[in-house]
Amino acid sequence: MKFLKHQPFLFKLLLLLLVAVSCKQKKTEAVQAIEQIYTCSMHPQIIRNQPGDCPICGMHLIKKEENSGSSDSIELSSVLRPTNSFVLSAIPVTTVQNKKEPLEINVLGSVTYDTRTVGTIAAKTTGRIEKLYVHYRFQKIMKGQKIMDIYSPEILTAQQNLIFLLQNDSNNTMLINAAKERLINLGLSADQLQELIRTEKPFSSISIYSNYTGHIHEAGNNTMVTAQGAMKDISTITEELPLKEGMYVQKGQTVFTVFNPDKVWALVNIYDDDLPLVKMGNNVTLHAETLPDKTIQGKINFIEPFLRKDSKTITARIYFDNSSLKIPVGSQVKATITGDAKTALWLSVDALVSLGINKVVFLKEKNGFKAHKIETGTTYKNNIQIIGGLTPQDTIAANARFLIDSESFIKTKE
Repeated sequence: MKFLKHQPFLFKLLLLLLVAVSCKQKKTEAVQAIEQIYTCSMHPQIIRNQPGDCPICGMHLIKKEENSGSSDSIELSSVLRPTNSFVLSAIPVTTVQNKKEPLEINVLGSVTYDTRTVGTIAAKTTGRIEKLYVHYRFQKIMKGQKIMDIYSPEILTAQQNLIFLLQNDSNNTMLINAAKERLINLGLSADQLQELIRTEKPFSSISIYSNYTGHIHEAGNNTMVTAQGAMKDISTITEELPLKEGMYVQKGQTVFTVFNPDKVWALVNIYDDDLPLVKMGNNVTLHAETLPDKTIQGKINFIEPFLRKDSKTITARIYFDNSSLKIPVGSQVKATITGDAKTALWLSVDALVSLGINKVVFLKEKNGFKAHKIETGTTYKNNIQIIGGLTPQDTIAANARFLIDSESFIKTKE
């Protein structure tokens, strides 16, 4: 009777236990259903709670692994930032270096005549060419060499006046000296004057001598040699001289010009970007195409203050002695200009990207890199000068190109 008395209570307890077990089982099944999520490896937007095939590509769905662990290295705010302004990466970094660099500039140029040594042979009197001793263009002549014989009535008359004074008024020193000086001014040499005084016989013609050593050129004819010293028209070399025996020359007329090939200069072309690094007195090492194993040492002697029409570059001159080198005028040269050592902020060129006018680096911020605009100056070897936008305390990506996926990747802010 006692057992029957407590039977309703036991029945209720048993019912409660059955309900609890049933709820726990349903909860476990629900958890398992949640954990067993399947997705496509190619299309992660496909989510299923049971295995099957992807409706897009037909691949088998795989079980999605949920990673409940947390990461302290990357913040959620960094992950959510747009990729055109912030990049998550762990590549090596670098900084700008404040150091002193001796700058070198490699330029090209050519060899031409030193116009400071160009001489002219002019007629000191009007007369007729009796004999011409120069027969072709670019003929080599030496100082004191006879160029031509000229017959001049004016010189003949001046000789006769001096002879008359010597024969009839030898004590009139003032008139005799004036007559001698006139003959010298008309082109008579000192030896010819002494011979005239000794023989008292006038010369029918007088000789014109060169006061210079070099290559003789036709006066006023610059068609064969350009300002750069290169041959412009090779056919002019074989043409005969237009000046002939029997022709007349006028007093003061320049008959020939003489260019000395032993005194030359190298003209090198400097671009605008390198111009601030070049100044008078910079050391230069030259290599001529005709002497590839020979180095020529010189200095910047002059910087032309204008742009050349064809090259749009500034030209600098390096004077040097060519008497032993014998480099042909017009030869091409390579020049290395050594500038003054310059203290500045320098950065490896691999750390930046050129976007035309703009230059960009990737500035490190916490766990990633941000595109950052900088101002640059001179490029020397594998380094580039930083003018603005970076300090030695800034950390940037050592290889900027590694972070670029496409041309539209980078977007800088002013």
